[in-house]
Amino acid sequence: MSPLSSLPPKTFISSFHCHSVTRLRRSVTARTMSSQSSQRVFQLRQDPLTGNSEWIVIEDNDQPGTSTDGLLATTSYLDMLNDSRRNIAYRLAIEKTITEPCHVLDIGAGTGLLSMMAVRAMRGDSKGMVTACESYLPMVKLMRKVLHKNGMTKNINLINKRSDELKVGSEDIASRADVLVSEILDSELLGEGLIPSLQHAHDMLLVDYPKTVPYRATIYCQLVESTFLCNLHDLRNNEAKTSDGVRLVPPGLESLFGIKSQQYSMHVDAIEKDIKLLSEPVKLFEFDFWKRPESNGELDVHIEAKTAGSVHAIISWWVLQLDSEGTIFYSTAPRWIDSNSEIGVRDWCDHWKQCVWFTPGAGVSISKGEKVHLHAAHTCTNILYNLKKTRSLTHELTHSPLSTGDLHLTFPPERVAIYGDSIYRQSLFEATRKALQGKSYPQCLVIDDSLLLPLMALHISNRSRVLSLSPGLQENAARYFEAIADSNGFSKDRFEYFRDGKANLAKAYPSKIDLLIGEPYYSGLESGLPWQNLRFWKDRTLLDSVLSEDAVVMPYKGVLRGCAMYLPDLWKSRCCLGSVEGFDHTLVNTTLGGCGDLPSGKDSPCLPFFIWQCGETKKLSKEFTVMEFDFSKPITGPCSGEVQIDFIKPGVCHGIALWMDWVMDEENSTVISTGPDEKYWKQGVKLLGKPVTVRMEGPSSSIGIQASLDLSSNSELIITHTIS
Repeated sequence: MSPLSSLPPKTFISSFHCHSVTRLRRSVTARTMSSQSSQRVFQLRQDPLTGNSEWIVIEDNDQPGTSTDGLLATTSYLDMLNDSRRNIAYRLAIEKTITEPCHVLDIGAGTGLLSMMAVRAMRGDSKGMVTACESYLPMVKLMRKVLHKNGMTKNINLINKRSDELKVGSEDIASRADVLVSEILDSELLGEGLIPSLQHAHDMLLVDYPKTVPYRATIYCQLVESTFLCNLHDLRNNEAKTSDGVRLVPPGLESLFGIKSQQYSMHVDAIEKDIKLLSEPVKLFEFDFWKRPESNGELDVHIEAKTAGSVHAIISWWVLQLDSEGTIFYSTAPRWIDSNSEIGVRDWCDHWKQCVWFTPGAGVSISKGEKVHLHAAHTCTNILYNLKKTRSLTHELTHSPLSTGDLHLTFPPERVAIYGDSIYRQSLFEATRKALQGKSYPQCLVIDDSLLLPLMALHISNRSRVLSLSPGLQENAARYFEAIADSNGFSKDRFEYFRDGKANLAKAYPSKIDLLIGEPYYSGLESGLPWQNLRFWKDRTLLDSVLSEDAVVMPYKGVLRGCAMYLPDLWKSRCCLGSVEGFDHTLVNTTLGGCGDLPSGKDSPCLPFFIWQCGETKKLSKEFTVMEFDFSKPITGPCSGEVQIDFIKPGVCHGIALWMDWVMDEENSTVISTGPDEKYWKQGVKLLGKPVTVRMEGPSSSIGIQASLDLSSNSELIITHTIS
């Protein structure tokens, strides 16, 4: 899996040599200095409240309490180490594969678990050696501590480099390795650089015909019908059903707006009731770790429909064969597959999910027994699909495409679904219409990255003029609005993208703003914590001087809401570690953001999750308000709130779900919630230090929540709780 994939949006790792890393992988991350005794990396971290970025210097000899603390707490390393089925499979395969002293290469070593398993399999024989390659410096520092704790420093040579930087015959690796152990896999299998890592290893680092753990990986797929999955990408057809008169995707301009052509990881078990299986599982690609893989591959397969329906998506997963004999397996298949297989059903975990590929438009209609043609191709890092009916080789658009140049705005599927949701659009439309009432020639300022609100303001009032900051989309937003102006019936001079930043707005536009609006939505923050969208309030405060005396601010206020939750699967995946397959991992708990048995003064972080994808869940309390933020006024200081939880159901409380409700007007007539019942938004989750048993009769524990947030300095929500 990709444990670094949970880092905040727009967090990058870069090197002293300006090596650009577009995806964060354990096996391919930059090392900054050649001296093994003094490592340094520069990590670019963005402040979600301001959009500003700063370079953080990570030193090899950093002491606790530095600014680099917490860099691993929001990753998925802990979830991976809590996956006992994975750990057992690797242990059994390593013990079966390594039966005598040899040279083992571990690529993407993490905490060193696989390296230590290899040393133990060689029974600590001094003739055996493990070369462990880990490129991310914070993890290297943690691995050193784990190795020392377990007395494993003698037989493991830890190298803080990418695997493709190693050279046989150097001080890093004296000779080619006999065995490769690795776990550089993500939900798609290839996204962490599996193929280039294996290619380089076979070319430069391994003996001919090496032993490997894993031995082989096989990718499978299945055609499905699902209204929910269709809504995640088919904006054109969903928008056609709305009555607001606004068109984000006008006829002929479909290429302007959409999702990326890629697979998206998702826990599809959570929507099993909404999924109709249209085919049997189909075997696609097979990758052998013991030989050099090809960079690209493709195949064609004809799939017969076992029932009639519309193919909205292709769901895929992989099966890992860890030993050469084919007796040890691990699968990421959905439960409806594994429940009928010998491999069995794995426990819920978040580091490996299934993948979803969306078919174009409203899908491909098929009849029972009909065959469709699937073309599958893989590159070094991803897998692509093209699905066609055998009798129809093209998926026809209703309208001829218009020229839009190279402009194509891409958004996460959930954002596309939000923009196609009729209830959400109607709420925004009514709130905007109400805000514009009584204003003859309104000057509107959109301060976030909303594409819907500018169009609604222009559509509702033909005398309105809209100015947009578009901090994330920037010039692309300007080009987009210019392209769709005619289709939405407004002249291009009524919309302007302001390029010079908030600080210069007052000089450039001395006339006051009548309406300051946002959804709020900031491109790049979709995977962040809900309250990071309070950047809207921060920006509104900075722009207070440009507002007229009777200016309307929409939303009118934000409300931080919460609910006590039963979250056994999420708790298990994030709980503190003890012994992992016989190796002490207790010292990693604070660094990796564990919950449960933490040292005094330490607490688990708030992390963003789609609650509906978190395995078994249940609400145990009424929804409650933690804090309110009045956007009609500038920020004047820190905010705080306190609430006693009112439980309504018995059970075990593992944590608190937190989200934002946006109150669009002063009368509270329009409220947009992003809570657990809304599948298109992530919620924040604060896991408790210890699960609390809730009883409806007799004595029961009570939980009090205290929260504070200082928007003048950072976006970190401080949550504490008391149990009585």
